[in-house]
Amino acid sequence: MTTTKATDSRPARPPGPAPKKSRLSGFDLRERPELIMVPGVFVIAVLAWEFLVQPLGIDEYVLPRPSQIVASLTTQLADGLFWSHLLVTLQESLLGFVIGVGAAMLLGTLISQVRLAERTLMPYIVAFQTVPKVALAPLFVVWFGFGMTSKVVMAAVISFFPMLVNVIEGLRSADADRIQMLTVFGAGRFQVFRMVRLPSALPFIFAGLDIGIVFAILGAVVGEFIGAKEGLGYLLLQTNYNFDISGMFAVLVVLSVLGLIAHSLIRFAQRRFAFWAEDSRVIGA
Repeated sequence: MTTTKATDSRPARPPGPAPKKSRLSGFDLRERPELIMVPGVFVIAVLAWEFLVQPLGIDEYVLPRPSQIVASLTTQLADGLFWSHLLVTLQESLLGFVIGVGAAMLLGTLISQVRLAERTLMPYIVAFQTVPKVALAPLFVVWFGFGMTSKVVMAAVISFFPMLVNVIEGLRSADADRIQMLTVFGAGRFQVFRMVRLPSALPFIFAGLDIGIVFAILGAVVGEFIGAKEGLGYLLLQTNYNFDISGMFAVLVVLSVLGLIAHSLIRFAQRRFAFWAEDSRVIGA
């Protein structure tokens, strides 16, 4: 009895590297349902808001429809004065953020590495942390005036503490075994800091940057509420005085977009420079 070997009728693949699989061909929404859920929830919420405001008898000056907010936003974006207000708030937020982060990095490194500095400074830091930062805004206006300086200081102060705590905890989270191994091989204190402590602290540092940039925007706007002649916070007050509720919502939309852009930039930098880290553990939020 003879047997025949089954032959494959498919054509042989030509020699060479295997073709790359398209990202779209392997895309499965079951693995990432949020890609559909997030925009879906947004669309449903906006449509419900748009078509239920009038039937529910809600006045437009209390809760304007999304279409009215979009129209007001379009009008403001076409006005050059709006962009000048936006630029002022951006300058205040970024300057305050840079100052707050720089001070937190220096002080956090000192406290985490020098035990005497920790015992001396931490009681004052904790005591100052308990003071509501928003309550300091009128004081900063008195000290630094109605110009940009008081808003920069407010943004720096309000973004300083989350960054400080993350820096301290991050530098202390370094693996003791790795530090001991480097020490045995003759590494100095700066080498240990550069090769072990700083890389271990990067996830914490980016977590502090993430929340700090949002707080900086918040601090600048709060400072503009108290006393200013320009900025998005000042523009919010003006629209409130004029009972332009759709204009207020338009400014709030712009502030939300600014926060999302800042958050996305920090997350992008974290994926670039701390790609080994897990999800950020935000401390001091």
